[in-house]
Formats: sequence, C-alpha cells, structure tokens
Amino acid sequence: MLRIDILTIFPEFFSSPLKVSLVKKAIDHQLFSVNLHNLRSFALDKQATVDDVPFGGGPGMVLKPEPIFKALESLPRGMVILLSPQGRLLNQDLAIELSKKEHLIFICGRYEGIDERVSENVVDLELSIGDYILNGGEVAALVLVETVGRLIPGVLGNIDSLKEESFAKEIISYPQYTRPANYQGLEVPSVLRSGNHKEIRLWREKKALEKTDKNRKDLIDKFNKKGNI
Repeated sequence: MLRIDILTIFPEFFSSPLKVSLVKKAIDHQLFSVNLHNLRSFALDKQATVDDVPFGGGPGMVLKPEPIFKALESLPRGMVILLSPQGRLLNQDLAIELSKKEHLIFICGRYEGIDERVSENVVDLELSIGDYILNGGEVAALVLVETVGRLIPGVLGNIDSLKEESFAKEIISYPQYTRPANYQGLEVPSVLRSGNHKEIRLWREKKALEKTDKNRKDLIDKFNKKGNI
C-alpha cells in the first residue's frame, strides 16, 4: 500500500478534500494512506516558529530548516518531494512512476520558499504542477494525491477508464456525450448512436487529434515526432 506523508504548516487545509469522493473511498479501503504532519510541532521554540527572514536581505520569509529536518527524521525513509514552482513539471508519465512507489513524502513550501539546505540534502525531487505561483504547496500536494492515487489498482471502479483518458496516449481525449440525444436542437453525432464500433473508434481518434491540435499543439508536435502520424 502506498503511504503518503505531507509536511505542512496548514494541516487543516486538507481536512475536507481528503474526506470526499474517490480519495475518501480509497483511504477507507486502505488502498493508500495520507498522513498529515504540522511542521509547527517540530519547531524548536515555544512560539512554534517555522520561518525567518532571508540571509542577504529581500522580501518575505523563508521556512526554517530545523522543523523540516526534524519532521523527516521522525518518519520512515521515503521519496521526499518538495512542491515548488522551480521544480520538474508534473505530467502523466511522472504520475505513473510515482504511483509505483511505496512511500512518498511531500514538503509543502510557503512564503519565499524553504531553506536551500533542505533541497540540497534531503529532497529527492522538486516538483511543480505548472508555471504559475500559488500561496503554498498545499494545493499542489492535493493535486498529487489525486493524480497519483487514482492510478493505484482498485481506486477507480473501471480500470479501462485510465486507458482512454487524456494524456494516456499523449493526446487529449475524444469528446464525450450522453442523454438526451437532442437538447434544444443540439444533437449528439449520429455515428455515436450507430452501433458501428469501428466507425465510432475512427471518429473518436479523429476528434481526439482535432481537439489536441486546437488546444495543445505542443502535444501534437510530440505525437508527430514519434511517428504516430
């Protein structure tokens, strides 16, 4: 079973998201576990101080190294991931790789970042969920819990869903429709109601490529370079 530990100064941030939908069911059925650790519990003073001004000057505050080192020392050894906008970009291939690990530890950055001695000495991977700035790593940690967790066998009711999703084949997924077949004159494509599975498959492949070309030309370029078209 995959164990996930999250180091944060705001453990209450996770209280609701971990108690709903597939994540809650997976945790309840012990398909993976999520453990929250308040970094303030590992501070060295009575005020539970976890941040300080940066050496050399500059705006903002920096998370101190001691609480993070002490928190990590209290845990079994796992793959330590620092959630940071400076890190490697998350994609589906990386999510699959992480889902095969036995133990992941997420460090949620805050303020202007964390003391670099943490990154240099105990972090195995700096990871970003996109080229933008968040208030802290908590949102990114939740993204990882869901992105990685749903890849664990048994979490999704239908394992075939993973094969048909966007990025599973390096392109965006095809359009989906459901009842009613006609809503205020807006009709579902007739091919999807034809029962001709070969024609449906070809239509979906075509539409997936069209949608990818429209929304993510970078993926189309990668797709072409691999000789798929």
